[in-house]
Amino acid sequence: MCGIVGYIGRKEKKEILLDGLQELEYRGYDSAGIAVIEGEKLNNFKAVGKLENLRNKTNTFESEGFGVSIGHTRWATHGKPTELNAHPHLGAYSYVVHNGIIENYQELKKELQNEGVTFLSQTDTETIVHLFEKYHKELGDPFKAFEKTIERLEGAYATLLITEAAPDTVFFAKNGSPMLLGFDGNEVYFASSDTPIIGKANEVYYLEDGEYGYAKEEEVKLFDATGEKSFTKQALTADKALAQKDGYRFFMEKEIYEQSRVMSDTMIGRILEDSIYFEELPEDFFEGIYAIKICACGTSYHSALAASYLFERIGKMRCDVEIASEFRYKEPFLTDKTLFITISQSGETADTLEALKMAKAAGLKTLTICNVDNSSIVRESDAAILTRAGIEKGVASTKAFATQSMVLWMLALYVGQIRHSVSEETLKREIDAMLHTPKALVVEDKLHERIHRLSKRYLHGHGFFFIGRDIFYPLALEGALKLKEISYLHAEGYPAGEMKHGPIALADSELFTIALMPRSLLYDKIKSNVEELSARDATILAISPEPFELADDFIQTRYDSHPILEYFEMMVVTQLLALEISVRLGNDVDMPRNLAKSVTVE
Repeated sequence: MCGIVGYIGRKEKKEILLDGLQELEYRGYDSAGIAVIEGEKLNNFKAVGKLENLRNKTNTFESEGFGVSIGHTRWATHGKPTELNAHPHLGAYSYVVHNGIIENYQELKKELQNEGVTFLSQTDTETIVHLFEKYHKELGDPFKAFEKTIERLEGAYATLLITEAAPDTVFFAKNGSPMLLGFDGNEVYFASSDTPIIGKANEVYYLEDGEYGYAKEEEVKLFDATGEKSFTKQALTADKALAQKDGYRFFMEKEIYEQSRVMSDTMIGRILEDSIYFEELPEDFFEGIYAIKICACGTSYHSALAASYLFERIGKMRCDVEIASEFRYKEPFLTDKTLFITISQSGETADTLEALKMAKAAGLKTLTICNVDNSSIVRESDAAILTRAGIEKGVASTKAFATQSMVLWMLALYVGQIRHSVSEETLKREIDAMLHTPKALVVEDKLHERIHRLSKRYLHGHGFFFIGRDIFYPLALEGALKLKEISYLHAEGYPAGEMKHGPIALADSELFTIALMPRSLLYDKIKSNVEELSARDATILAISPEPFELADDFIQTRYDSHPILEYFEMMVVTQLLALEISVRLGNDVDMPRNLAKSVTVE
């Protein structure tokens, strides 16, 4: 999740930008850059890696007197983390920074290239600055050119643009990605969250979607689709830790709520009207491939297990899933007709990385699904698909799991598409369900409050069973893992049909069963399994769109037309349940004992 800062004023701009970017490090980044206009001179500096690299590059640069300035930390979505791909992006005489994804950038880029524009980067962002300069040449007015530019943009964006054509002005626009304006006297600050400007500005205005405008030293003009509008400033919080969490109690809670938005980022540019497209994969990538082997650990292993059903059901491709730490020592039989897929949130998971090296040594084609570009596993793989979840600070993974699951669902459909094993009707149905996924991930206040109230009943007892069938079995494993990680209560995930083969011996009133009961997939079967547990006096929490009369507690879900929509909605419920139980027990939700975010040792 990229970060933006900006400043108009007479103070040392370099330090304001670098300090602001440092406050955004918690969002994650792989490169950073700043641009400053003083008088009519434009300076810029960019660096890959940690912010310290950018500080070293700018150590002899000083900015004195009035000027305008912008800065950015980049988390790669389009293009590798290189200096050319780092923001700010340069036109002939303008610079732009941007958060979000421009959905129609390929169309805009082709249009500009046909008119003779040369692109230096692989990013979607660069189209903004070239489009602006095209319209400035046509219209002769920088603000009208900026207006015309943002009219052409489709997708999510927060953007700042500075230009030698208006060296005292910062142009800004917001649609789908956060952006705010900060004020201290005649000085104006810009940022993608509160933290960079706390202690600098004393008032703030949070831009709404569709708002744009320009700012000078003593003038800020705001517009939307209806024209110029007034705005009311409010006091700025002084609590940086709270500001980083955007008002949520914990990073994990914030990340659960973010899932709806980051899922849209994961899908942008990959889900077309009637097909799935991965620009990361060559057209012949699956040529000669007859099976898939997925290797992962922990939460990533659970997303892989769910995907194995989809690769075989939709893609008609055999798919085996291995726990990386076991795979390394089993002397696996590997053939070059197998695609080896690794999944990792951090891209540094030691067991998964070693398994990948084994597969490459055996001559297998490799693909990784990861959240961090330029990580060890991404660099080692033949190809990589980024999940675009942004940094995840909570140790117990939430949005990383959700975006991994989406990428794998898209990839299964992509395999079916290129193998012609999926009908046009099925393809259309799956794409329609995918496009509804962000809505299924929205956390409604009513739902969260209900889970909060229910959680007080589940603080004791001798354990939890999370049960489900088909893709809901891996989701049951993940639900149990979330609860274990942050509440320290014993929990297991089980295939519902396996309960009678031993585990049902544990059933009594102190055994809590979390039953995932989707209407669209094997409902009658799992209902029968839950009835067996109820008959043994187990305490049942049913999660389903269908009311279940034997449940002690019931959480009603909204979606029932497609299994994976139900999967994602129930995923949110299990995450919130683990969160609220942990909070009631007084645990550190974000940093549970004995755990680390990235497991870099065996």
